[in-house]
Amino acid sequence: MGEGGLTHLAAVVSPPVPPATRRSPARGRRRKPILPRVAHFASFGAPGVLVYLCFVMAPILISFGYSLTNYNPFHPPVKFVGLDNYKLLFTDEQFLTALKVTTILTLIVVVVPNVLGLGVALLLDRKGWLYNALRSVFFTPVILSSVVVSIVWSRLLDDQGPLNSLLRVLGVEHPPGWLSDPDVALYSVASIVCWQMLGFCVVVYLAGLQGVPPELLEAAEIDGAGPLRRFRAVTWPLLAPSLTINTVVLLISAFKTYDYVKVITNGGPGSGATATIAFDVLQTGFDSNHVGYASAMAVLMLVIVAVVTTVVLNFLRRREVDL
Repeated sequence: MGEGGLTHLAAVVSPPVPPATRRSPARGRRRKPILPRVAHFASFGAPGVLVYLCFVMAPILISFGYSLTNYNPFHPPVKFVGLDNYKLLFTDEQFLTALKVTTILTLIVVVVPNVLGLGVALLLDRKGWLYNALRSVFFTPVILSSVVVSIVWSRLLDDQGPLNSLLRVLGVEHPPGWLSDPDVALYSVASIVCWQMLGFCVVVYLAGLQGVPPELLEAAEIDGAGPLRRFRAVTWPLLAPSLTINTVVLLISAFKTYDYVKVITNGGPGSGATATIAFDVLQTGFDSNHVGYASAMAVLMLVIVAVVTTVVLNFLRRREVDL
């Protein structure tokens, strides 16, 4: 066998030489010191953290401290009472009534704007100048001050106001006392809150509807699905994030309702027919000067809102994942 054959045989038999291993650049590079990175983060995050600590956490901690005392600025000295204020809340008829009123108001405000907002959004999910104008009309109440809305509606729903005058013209001899009847006043206030929050729900649902891929709806239509089936199987599951946003925002907004009650009914008629927890907190703290007891009410309201919001948010997020 010649030299050429031996060379070829050696080339075939000898194992290939492995390529030279390269050192990972990450191994050879030293990590940056942690102090400059912390300083860099602090320079950007410190303003927001300071604002949060000063205007959120500090008032909460101060309120909790007051709630453990009998603090009254006009009747010193201040005494530590421990959890007595919290124990008294669960036997206080006024607070329990306010809790009931707040619960009813919250349920109405969470359900009604969500349902009506979804229906209006489905009707306005069209192209054209008319639909753009209608979207602006529905969103206008959201940007108005709640005090302005309360004043306008209190005039409209007055016993001698335009609505009752119209009902008398139509033959209703004794129109309902929208704001003077204890059995009706709470639902009137809830309707006003729903009216103002409707536009917010419409906009959020419209954004969700415009994010639905058209090809999915076309595929469902080709498969023979009707409008209701397409909405239930395609559109509604994709609106889960919009439902979460609306529900959480409405829940928090309804639970801390104060201005509507103060302007429209001032907690009446009767004995706290429309008095919410937020209204009672400010009445007790600033009118009656029982700051310690009012702080206990505020802390308990914060706990209730935090727990309910967390449970609802986790449930709705789990629904988004399941869908």
